[in-house]
Amino acid sequence: MTERKPSVWTLPGMPPLLLTTALAFSGFSLLMPVAPLWATMGGADSFGSGLVNGLLMLSTVATQMLVAPGLRLLGWSRMLVIGLLCLGLPSAVHLLSDQLPLILALAVVRGIGFGIITVCGSSAVAALVEPKRRGRAIGAYGLAIAVPQFVLIPAAPWLAENVSPAVVFLLGLAPIVALPFAVVLGRRLATVPAPKTSPLDVAPQGSRIAAVRTRAVVMPIVALLTITCTGGAVLTFAPTMLTSTSTAVGALLALTGLGALSRWIFGGIADRFGARRFIAPLLLVAALGAGGVAWGVASSADAVATTLLLAGAAFIGTAYGGLQNVTLVEAFAAAGDRARNVVSVVWNAGFDLGTGLGSVVVGTIATASSFPASFTVLAAVSVVVAVLVAALRPRHP
Repeated sequence: MTERKPSVWTLPGMPPLLLTTALAFSGFSLLMPVAPLWATMGGADSFGSGLVNGLLMLSTVATQMLVAPGLRLLGWSRMLVIGLLCLGLPSAVHLLSDQLPLILALAVVRGIGFGIITVCGSSAVAALVEPKRRGRAIGAYGLAIAVPQFVLIPAAPWLAENVSPAVVFLLGLAPIVALPFAVVLGRRLATVPAPKTSPLDVAPQGSRIAAVRTRAVVMPIVALLTITCTGGAVLTFAPTMLTSTSTAVGALLALTGLGALSRWIFGGIADRFGARRFIAPLLLVAALGAGGVAWGVASSADAVATTLLLAGAAFIGTAYGGLQNVTLVEAFAAAGDRARNVVSVVWNAGFDLGTGLGSVVVGTIATASSFPASFTVLAAVSVVVAVLVAALRPRHP
């Protein structure tokens, strides 16, 4: 009789990882739509409000490049504590002013914290779980990210407009609550043997294999960059581009709810069938979603327009969650286990750079033209990338 393997939820280190992740992303999710909205309340235009999350993600990406040396210097526990403090404490400081300069400065600090937490989180999954079960583990990790987004991203602007922004900013201190769990997680990770450092696993087999692996990693990262541009645009601008608060909440619920479900479901699917084959189809789903949002925003606020908009957000959410899972699984598989920390940095940088670009680019196009034009461009880009991904199809060495 074969011994049944424990669930990925209960593997050593996974419970504190999931709790730390859920609390960290709770703080992040609350401020993702509300910090730009707070800037708008203070008089900022679409470009200024889009710059908030753009600068947040720029700071995140810059920080992610420094996490690996930071881990070597400070260790897991100290890095996680620093990340949680930088992500959580600035939330309450927003209460001092709704003016753009302060909001942008706080976005930089939050980005430092977010950069640390995201890289440490995905690296921890790869360190704690064997490759054959990694898709399911990434699904569990993704659920710890997606559930707070599903609940809090739609609720946050409603709370800010109907109760008080102060409530949102106080709830945004949630990452501070995660400090004890982060310390436990850090101690567990300190006992896991570190992978041998190598840029994309340059093994004795030669530079040809390294080059193939590099190309194989580029494909999922470009796909990730594309979908996070689209998803990040909806997350940032739904409260401001839609005149109806209930419609904005519905769009955010559709995006985050389907994103959570899709990210979890595709974990098992990726383990069973492989991740690469789903990347191009999911990009086409994202293109349909962006087209639906563009059409819905451009039309008059009737039932048909609202249905198109919500359906578009649901399509984007499906692709947003699914691609987060399959691109990370594919990147880990393509690069090899020795390069898991490198992949974690590159994948998270692609995710956050895409989210920031979505905010800045859509805000810029919307200021010069309109939101429907912005989402039409995003739909076209998704189609082009889907065609490229299907055509290139690099093989693992």
